[in-house]
This record gives sequence, C-alpha cells and structure tokens, in this order.
Amino acid sequence: MRYADGPHTQCEVHVEATTSRVWPLVTDINLPVRMSNELLGVEWLDGAAEAAMGARFLGYNRHEALGDWRTLSQVTEFDERTTFGWTVMDIDGRFGPPTQDPASPSAVWRFDLLPQTNGLLLRQYVRIGPGRSGLSLVIDRLGDEEKWVANRIAVLQASMQRTIGDIKALAEAEQ
Repeated sequence: MRYADGPHTQCEVHVEATTSRVWPLVTDINLPVRMSNELLGVEWLDGAAEAAMGARFLGYNRHEALGDWRTLSQVTEFDERTTFGWTVMDIDGRFGPPTQDPASPSAVWRFDLLPQTNGLLLRQYVRIGPGRSGLSLVIDRLGDEEKWVANRIAVLQASMQRTIGDIKALAEAEQ
C-alpha cells in the first residue's frame, strides 16, 4: 500500500465495563503517554481542559530514527460516550510545510465505543496521511514505500493493541 492511499488499521476488544467507565479513559489525552513508546507528553490548548469538538492539544514525540517533534491535534469527531476522534498535524513543519489545517493531517485517530452484551466493544482506528509525517521522510530517504508503510502500520497496530488492552484492564479493574 502507498502512503497516498491513506493506509489504515484498527484494533478492537470487548470490555466488561460500562460506557461511563470507559469514556473518561479514551478521552483522557494523557493516558496514551503512559502506554506509548513515541508519545512523550500532551497539553490542551486554547483554555481547553477536556475533550470536546474542536478542542486542540499539542503532542510531544520522540523516535530513535527521527528525533523529537511536536504535533498539533484537533478533535474532529465527538459524540459523547460513543466516538472520540482527532486529526494530527505537523505544526512546526518538521516533515513538510507546517500546517494547522485538519483537512491535511499526518494522521487521523478515533476511538469508538459500541454497546454489547455485558459491556462494550472498544475500537481504536488510525489512518496515516495524506499530510506529511516522519514516515514521509523515511520513504524519501530510503524508497521502498510499500515496505515502510506496511512496517509503520504494523507498529501502530501493536501500539493500539497495547493501548486498548490497557484501557480494558483499567476499566475492568475499576468495578
């Protein structure tokens, strides 16, 4: 798959907890910092203190091959207790022209909470591109686009599996 095709993946897990227990976990932008090998920190912007449609936050990232960078994220999908989604943009122009336009994200992320018997299905989704990202630099330098896209999708999927597994454990332990 090519970067321009909008490669994506998702992971899901059944959580034996109520939506009211899971929702605060998926909308806590600081929680992924504890679970990620790449995301070092986040902070709400513009006076926001919690997830809401249009809210923005900075992300601080580090990767051994790419160094440190910041991202700007904006909440673009918000349906209380059901969907929390955001776009990620290269605010500093680390990987291409700087942007604050959510229509040109380097990635789109989303959590969906779907009611089920004895709990809910928690799904996490990511689509990379079409805006430039660290993966764009790798492809520019090394070629073999399909290999690097597949590699990045696999890394993201493993990270997402860990994240939703940790959310499940937290939600079920709180009961």
